[in-house]
Amino acid sequence: MHVDARSILDPLAIVERERQRRSADAGLAAAVVQLKAYQRDRFARTYADLLAAPRYSAAARFFLDELYGPQDFSQRDAQFARVVPALVRLFPPEILTTVQTLARLHALSESLDSRMAEAVVGQTVNRTTYIRAWHATGGPQEREQQISLTLAVGQALDRLTRKALLRHTLHLMRGPARAAGLGALQQFLECGFDTFRAMGGADGFLSEIGERERALAAALFMPGAQDNPQALGQLP
Repeated sequence: MHVDARSILDPLAIVERERQRRSADAGLAAAVVQLKAYQRDRFARTYADLLAAPRYSAAARFFLDELYGPQDFSQRDAQFARVVPALVRLFPPEILTTVQTLARLHALSESLDSRMAEAVVGQTVNRTTYIRAWHATGGPQEREQQISLTLAVGQALDRLTRKALLRHTLHLMRGPARAAGLGALQQFLECGFDTFRAMGGADGFLSEIGERERALAAALFMPGAQDNPQALGQLP
């Protein structure tokens, strides 16, 4: 699949717009930070068993830190946006497709987080306010797309681990990647590659992620979700 620079830059532009909007609104910015921290706690609660399982713990931690975490990814995003032409030129097509999917997931997640945060500005994020914000944001189709893109990133990393030459290629690219300003991206890819390779097959892990995330989304969208044990049991 051919990946052009625009297909990566456009989602990153959405992320940057969300950051600028938060920078101009201290209340919204604070609500986003609180919401992201709550969602990270929710993930840790939903996947406590996988985080404790020797086979899956590293992969679950990778998802928690790199895809669900509240940390600031602005450095990595700035690298993407600044050197996308170099990225398209330097990295193999299989990796570019993974980066493209990651950028799309990042843009969608940041947009949804901003919209949910708008519904909890000035409030404490807890079960009640989180479910209320979830309903206020709406978008079952967008939530399904978010889950599908998350799984697609994992599936791509899993496929890459089956290409014996690719890990060696990534290693050889460390110097050129840093020189091109792609150090954070390089680190993300190497961490993902090594994590999924050590797992020895990601089908079971990703199946669990998909089933649990879809079950939670369906439960949260149900009328009376605040009284639904299936939803409440996964929320901090």
